[in-house]
Amino acid sequence: MLKTLGIHHITAMVNDAQRNIDFYAGVLGLRLIKKTINFDRPEVYHLYFGNKTGQPGTVITFFPWPKQLKGRIGIGQVGLISFAIPLGSSSFWKQRLAKFKIQYEITNRFCEESITFTDPDGIPLELVERNIVSKNGWDSVIKKEYAISGFSGATLISAKPHKTADVLEKLLGLKISSDEAGFLRLNSEGELGNFIDIKLTPSVRGLMGAGTVHHLAWRAKDEAEVLKWRELLIEKGYHPTEIRDRNYFTAVYFQEEGGILFEVASDSPGFTIDEPLDTLGENLMLPSWLEDKRNELEQLLPKVEARILKEDIQ
Repeated sequence: MLKTLGIHHITAMVNDAQRNIDFYAGVLGLRLIKKTINFDRPEVYHLYFGNKTGQPGTVITFFPWPKQLKGRIGIGQVGLISFAIPLGSSSFWKQRLAKFKIQYEITNRFCEESITFTDPDGIPLELVERNIVSKNGWDSVIKKEYAISGFSGATLISAKPHKTADVLEKLLGLKISSDEAGFLRLNSEGELGNFIDIKLTPSVRGLMGAGTVHHLAWRAKDEAEVLKWRELLIEKGYHPTEIRDRNYFTAVYFQEEGGILFEVASDSPGFTIDEPLDTLGENLMLPSWLEDKRNELEQLLPKVEARILKEDIQ
């Protein structure tokens, strides 16, 4: 049976590119690992953040577009993105969020304490302590002993929670581990991005737009395994897309019965395919078929950079 190790990446939509970089790189200390464009809409950036190498399970990506309308988080969406922080680092993060005047709450779910807050576009986030062996390794504004390791997981808001659970368990290979307080928890076998909670209580209908997650991608080993996943999806009655070349991974997309858009993405070839590890995210990288439009796109896209913040960005 095919099994995913967990989350490969999560992609969301926001309004302002520089504000997005300031928050995820400047405040949260993630590395801007790729500055490219939305392959389907080249006039829009596609920004990738993660650990030093862009390891699957650490990567969050964004489509920043000032003209898009505000979305609404609800049914058919990812309702909460969870980041894993090292054991004993919660105090550091509470102080850091307070420094940048970011309001947070302490919440408890499955007997775990987490720090919950939103990014500047309203995307709900949480930090939860996890004993992760693989560390970030990125020399950012945050010391390695406090740095975000990658994803802990995500909370899904489904129109059919138990149907979504069936997809995760019977198709993707996760296992149900707990059921309490209106949530069902499943686990994958990976170290990062391996906790998935499904909200069991009713919610409003989600509306796609700025401040919402576009899709959640699951890990596959390589392109050959993505092909196997596509064949399995067809066999199980889903209608996956054709396999798409995203330069840094190959992918196939499908919508599960609860309305959430899922992707299966390959771990390889990775983010160093078109630029060295030491300079990831510093230059605008374009796919080969758009290279002849570089000058036009560089004039169209706003100038952005990862920078050290000295004051509140809110």
